Amino acid sequence: MTKILLLSDTHGYIDSDILKYVKQTDEVWHAGDIGSLKVTDAISDLKPLRAVYGNIDDSKIRTEFPEHNRFMCEDVDVWMTHIGGYPPKYNLRVTDTLKQHPPRLFICGHSHILKVMPDKKLNLIHMNPGAVGKHGFHKTRTMLRFTINGKKIENLEVIEFSKR
Repeated sequence: MTKILLLSDTHGYIDSDILKYVKQTDEVWHAGDIGSLKVTDAISDLKPLRAVYGNIDDSKIRTEFPEHNRFMCEDVDVWMTHIGGYPPKYNLRVTDTLKQHPPRLFICGHSHILKVMPDKKLNLIHMNPGAVGKHGFHKTRTMLRFTINGKKIENLEVIEFSKR
C-alpha cells in the first residue's frame, strides 16, 4: 500500500502546514504550477516526489520536471499533466492519447478547482487537487490524500486549509 499526497498550483508557496501532510505519506505528487524550486526541494527533502511543470513555471523548473509524467504506482497506471481538462472535455493536447491508451488515474492541475470524477467511457478516474498555494482566484486551499493498494485507489480524503 502506498500513501499519496496530491497537490498542485503552489505558485511558489510552501509552509509547515503542507509539510506536516508531506511527512505522513509515502510519495508526493505535484501536478504543476510549482512556481519555485524551493517548493519541490522542501518536499523532496522529506519524501519521494513526482511532478510536472505548469504554465507559469520557468525554464529552471521545466528543465527539472516534464510536461507529462506517466508511471506505474503499484498496479495503477497514472498519467499526470498540468493542463488536461475534465471528462469528457479533455484538452486537445491529451485527447488522442487518452482515447488510445487511457491510464487508470488521470491527474491535472491548472483550474484551481478540486474535482474527482470517473470517466466511465475511458474507465479512468480523473483527479484535480485544486490549488494549495495562495495565488489565484480560489477561496480555499486544497490537496488530496489517498492510498493505492495494488489495483485499488482507496481512502480518498480532501485536505482543506483556511481561506487565503
